[in-house]
Amino acid sequence: MDLATFARAIFALVLTLGLIGLAAVALRKYGPDAMARFQGVRKDRRMRVVETLVLDPARRLLIIECDGQERLVLLGEGRVVDLKARDPA
Repeated sequence: MDLATFARAIFALVLTLGLIGLAAVALRKYGPDAMARFQGVRKDRRMRVVETLVLDPARRLLIIECDGQERLVLLGEGRVVDLKARDPA
């Protein structure tokens, strides 16, 4: 292996690492929602997670809004328990 081939390999490695670094910086700047901007307009969703709270490694509480009603749901231990339904006022 001569010096020109070695220098070419080093240059290719630096260029590749630079492109990976540039992609990481761009992803941090534009955020994970950047790909969502390129997708078409979606229809309105009927259900969304309003808030979540981790109680312990096995359980978590969620406030879910569905058709204008909020529900408090307990997830974990192999089952789902719907605790309370209320209107968001």
